[in-house]
This record gives sequence, C-alpha cells and structure tokens, in this order.
Amino acid sequence: MTTYVILLRGINVGGKNKISMLELKRFLEDQGFTSVTTYIQSGNVVLQSEQDAPTIRQVIEKGLPSKFKLDSAIISVLVLTRAQLQKIIDHKPEGFGEQPEKYHSDAIFLIGIEAAEVMPTFSPREGVDVVWAGEGVIYSQRLSAQRTKSRLNKIIGTPAYQSMTIRNWNTTTKLLEIAQKVESENSDS
Repeated sequence: MTTYVILLRGINVGGKNKISMLELKRFLEDQGFTSVTTYIQSGNVVLQSEQDAPTIRQVIEKGLPSKFKLDSAIISVLVLTRAQLQKIIDHKPEGFGEQPEKYHSDAIFLIGIEAAEVMPTFSPREGVDVVWAGEGVIYSQRLSAQRTKSRLNKIIGTPAYQSMTIRNWNTTTKLLEIAQKVESENSDS
C-alpha cells in the first residue's frame, strides 16, 4: 500500500462546492481507498491505495461531480505520495516557514504545470513578497505586517491559477505528519 496526500482544488472555497469532510471520507472509502483521513475543511486528505497516482486522480475527479453538487470546472485533484510531499518540505528555501509570527508562508502546489511556466505569472512586491520555484511547487512568503500590499492575489485572474492549489505552510507540514502516522500505523498490517 502506498500512502498518498490528496489536495482538492476548489472545494469549500467562498461558499462554493461545499462538501463535508465526513461525506468526502465516506465517498473515498466507497471508492476502495483505505486509512482515509481528512484535515480541515479545505480538501486535504491522506489515504492509502494500491493504485497509482494518475488512477487515483481520475477516480476522484470523475466521482466527485456524480456524488456531490459541484461546479466541476473548478475542481481538480493533486495526488502526491508521502515521499513527494516529504521532498517538497525538505527542499524548501532556507528559513522558509520558520518565522510564522513575521511571515505568511504558502506552498502553491502545481497541477499538471511546471514551475518555470508559472513563475512569470508572479510579480512579487519588493520588501513584501518573495517567491521561489520548486519541483511541483512555488514557495511564497509574505511579510505579515505588509500582507495587504502583497501581489500574490494577482495570480487569481490568470489562466495558470487554474493549475494551482494553495496551502499554508502549517497545513503542508501537518499533512506530512498525518501521512507519516498513517504509514507507520499501517506498515505492520
């Protein structure tokens, strides 16, 4: 069994595409996934499966609109192995996410698009925003005291934004902890 972290883009955002995490968990279990664990309301799931990531993505993307009332045009699914998420965290820029009282730090996960393609979309404001390209992710950090001056929101209207899902750094690291726990608890089974 492989442990996966599933990031759903476009659910429970701005009052649209509401799905309770309990219903999402049941739906995923009905699809044959095991050790399903959800985290907060923004579409974060850890599960185990013998299927590969592309198959899992296809099963979830096809099944969600048939089970829930959704605007499926804005729903997309990113499936990462626990090892892939570990690599994203391990390869963060030096100091990234280590001063939460000073900076808002986000992992902008890329879905089917490369960092080099989307980096020109970002227009960081000097002294406020900094962005770094990673493998499958853009690391974004904003000075908390100046966050209203941040240019991060400018990406929302771009075509590339449809291929991104954003998680704050705390959520990102918490998902890895959950994945490690699920993997550890089920390694003896």
